[in-house]
Amino acid sequence: MGNRKRVVIVGAGPAGLTAALELLKQTDIKPLILEATEKIGGISQTVNFKGNRIDIGGHRFFSKSDLVMKWWQEILPISENVELEEILLKRHRLSRILFLRKFFNYPITLNWQTINYLGCKRLIKIAYSYIVVRLFPLKKETNLEDFFINRFGRELYKTFFKDYTEKVWGIPCSQIKPEWGAQRIKGLSISKAIWHSIRKIFTPRNDLAQKKTETSLIEQFLYPKYGPGQLWEKVAEIITEKGGEIHLNEEVIKIVYDNKSIKSVTAIREGRSIEYNCDYLISTMPVKDLIMSMPDFVPKKIKEISDELVYRDFITVGLLLKKLKIKNKTKIATNNDLIPDNWIYIQEPDVRLGRLQIFNNWSPYLVKDPDNVWVGLEYFCNEGDELWLKTNKEFAAFAISEFIHIGMIDREDVLDKVVIRMPKTYPAYFGSYDRFYEIREFTDNIPNLFLVGRNGMHRYNNQDHSMLTAMEAVKNIKEGIITKANIWEVNAEQEYHENK
Repeated sequence: MGNRKRVVIVGAGPAGLTAALELLKQTDIKPLILEATEKIGGISQTVNFKGNRIDIGGHRFFSKSDLVMKWWQEILPISENVELEEILLKRHRLSRILFLRKFFNYPITLNWQTINYLGCKRLIKIAYSYIVVRLFPLKKETNLEDFFINRFGRELYKTFFKDYTEKVWGIPCSQIKPEWGAQRIKGLSISKAIWHSIRKIFTPRNDLAQKKTETSLIEQFLYPKYGPGQLWEKVAEIITEKGGEIHLNEEVIKIVYDNKSIKSVTAIREGRSIEYNCDYLISTMPVKDLIMSMPDFVPKKIKEISDELVYRDFITVGLLLKKLKIKNKTKIATNNDLIPDNWIYIQEPDVRLGRLQIFNNWSPYLVKDPDNVWVGLEYFCNEGDELWLKTNKEFAAFAISEFIHIGMIDREDVLDKVVIRMPKTYPAYFGSYDRFYEIREFTDNIPNLFLVGRNGMHRYNNQDHSMLTAMEAVKNIKEGIITKANIWEVNAEQEYHENK
């Protein structure tokens, strides 16, 4: 290496890969990525099951950042020539809610179908509770329930938000901090949804910019032909071509701190410890794991806060089907009359199933045989709970039974199945989250340590936000900036992230 400086990057997800490529493009510092698994892309990876591809959690390639949009298109260009392999496709977004065994548009639209499905009594209660909260809003939003009620009214919250959100987190919304809503729902409200519907009638938007549209209302997005993993695997190729290193199956177990900075990182591979000296450390690993790897210099109170951080884990059951039982009643034309949804949120309280992805509608190239239907049944759980402890065979059988129960398939139409488990997918806004700012203060004071990405910052970021935090970290390294405020300001709602 000579005198060339080195950055060790923990994690080969969007944040880690973005940081590595930006370092190679902007500096002469060498990035070395340590990835604990054998996969590139983190939760943005694409799992290939017998030629059928699974997008873990679903990833729309859309951002209000021109920088990110340009960055993606430099890796994979937009093209309508589907004969090309390495391209981004333009896709239409449709998400609906399954409630009362009926489909409701998401966001909810006030049309005759909605009125008919909900009934006059429920609609009157929804309208009344919304008017009340507009006239007398809750002055202080102390939890996620307050956040939803202030924007949608109590009745609409109970009808369309409560059950699904509590499936995601496993606890009542009243016990979750409002930051999650600030980052995931942001400015969406009934009035904005109505205005968006009216504006769409008179000024339809066919471009990808959609900058004045709330993220939850975005109707178009880009998507790699073979799923998100295709883009991130391409980024990994470019990194290695430019001289960066990516080491898979190397889990970080120890970080050495000396004289007020990180000096080295130790990883384990097949039972053998490997130490890497570094000038900088960029961490995308879960904060709890990061703190555990620093036992020699972490204060006791920081360790205690870290131990109580909570994560939600994620299980996807991929099902290959002859067909769905439910028919396409929309005006959108599809192959074999398949329903056109990307996602369906399962609001039904009598099943644990949280969300359904129809991979055919993300990209037809995710499905080996286009005459088959390839879906992902998504469950939220905690590592070690009753769902997680089911064997893959038991879990697949359980998921199929629930899918039959809500009227989506017949058992004889199941052709194949696979179970994919992803631990620590969702950093939670409860547990010791109230005191997370103390962990941030501790890590921010280590000048050559930079926390980026979803798990790295214990923040529910989208992949574009994770990328932006990595770009900010690279900027700081390049310019010798040791403060981290610009990194934490990415995707931060200041009304919730005030100084403690």
